[in-house]
Amino acid sequence: MVDLRPVAYVIGRILIVLAILMLAPAIIDWRAGLQNGYHFLACAALTGVVGGGLTLSTGNALGRGLDTRQAYLLTSAIWFLVPFFGALPFWIGAPGLSLNNAYFEAVSGITTTGASVISGLADLPQGMTLWRGMLNWLGGLGIAFIAMIFLPLMRIGGMQFFRTEGFDTFGKVLPRATDIAQQLLVVYLALTGSTMVVYAVLGMPSFEAVVHGMSTVATGGFSTNDDSFTRYNAPIQYASSLFMFLASLPYIRYVQLMNGSVVPLWQDAQVRAYARWLGMAVAAVALWRILTTNIGVEEAIRQSLFNLSSIMSSTGFGTTSFAGWGGFMLVVAFVIGVIGACSGSSAAGLSVFRVQLVIAVLKREIRRIGNPSAVDPIRYEGRPVEEDVLNALILFVSSFILILGTMSVAMTLMGVDTVSALFAVWTSLGNVGYGFGPLVERTGTFIDFPPGAIAIMSLCMILGRLGLLAILVMVLPSFWRR
Repeated sequence: MVDLRPVAYVIGRILIVLAILMLAPAIIDWRAGLQNGYHFLACAALTGVVGGGLTLSTGNALGRGLDTRQAYLLTSAIWFLVPFFGALPFWIGAPGLSLNNAYFEAVSGITTTGASVISGLADLPQGMTLWRGMLNWLGGLGIAFIAMIFLPLMRIGGMQFFRTEGFDTFGKVLPRATDIAQQLLVVYLALTGSTMVVYAVLGMPSFEAVVHGMSTVATGGFSTNDDSFTRYNAPIQYASSLFMFLASLPYIRYVQLMNGSVVPLWQDAQVRAYARWLGMAVAAVALWRILTTNIGVEEAIRQSLFNLSSIMSSTGFGTTSFAGWGGFMLVVAFVIGVIGACSGSSAAGLSVFRVQLVIAVLKREIRRIGNPSAVDPIRYEGRPVEEDVLNALILFVSSFILILGTMSVAMTLMGVDTVSALFAVWTSLGNVGYGFGPLVERTGTFIDFPPGAIAIMSLCMILGRLGLLAILVMVLPSFWRR
């Protein structure tokens, strides 16, 4: 049997931290004389009691490392259980959502999806608005940590290719995961602080700069307003585009940069492909809009850059006019949303790395048609890619496509129209945050979706972070045997 104590201990510690962090929005709303402050305190107390109970009852597991099975259990528990406690303020306090919708909102925040069922964001108490930004920020940090430390160990979707990348290349400089985690935190804090300062300097109100700074660096997309970035000036939109791009690069490169190694960032094939593909998408959509509308050149470029950067980085910020740009934009948006940004960041989607390898495999199989006996190994950045990595990769991509189709059909059975269903699953599975279709047009949120569809989207957001295989592997009896 798997020893659950180390997993429960870590979850308990996470819940204690979550309870402490709830005090910040509680104090803000309490000082404003709002009842919501006391609701936050009640949620913090409940979360702290549960977290403290788990920690104390499993304290004898302190100091024990995690094996592969425990890593699977821990990551799954984080994405399924922690959002429940993060959802308590949405349920108990303002805006008084149903438990299903509150869980959706918290899952969207922690998975850094950015989709919402709350309309009238400007009317929320400031503490609740801050809490949404904090969920994004915490989720982005947790995702970056798991992507660098756990996923290579868990061998999900070919991520074992980065196991050497994350540890061995540092040699004596960063010999342990804890050292990487500490430097990752420094990088994350520096990016967050820089984003907040730039937003404020360019004219964004201070509180909004704080919330948007957290959401931007987490590639989360929760905003303080229903119209997201529509109200902000051009310099802010350009700055946001830059920071969304920076936040969706592999964090391991920033850690290497901190240790004086600049070359890996510039030579990273994934980063170069990401910049190239995003640039091509922006150029295509901007040119299409210039040729088919009366929009100015600068505005077409800026709006295309901002919205497509947001989609490919899986952030979820937007402008209110974007959904009405037409069919060509939807096709481009759908494709780059599925591709996503870089592995090893808080961005989601298939990831540029996986798409690059899929393209390489397709090219190899085409060459083999003409020369079946040829030895033609796949290489990435000069390193040979083992067959077990390619097998995991193909399985991951296949499962992504299967989930996308299956869940879209399931959504239509809930009464959702086809376009809304497809893009709802697309935005959830890719943790994109954008909504398209008739059910989204009224409010720009997912509030009009039926409860069953909301539950499906919550599941898809978690699957988008874990991958189907991380869930199915725990159903196998062999997983639980020693």
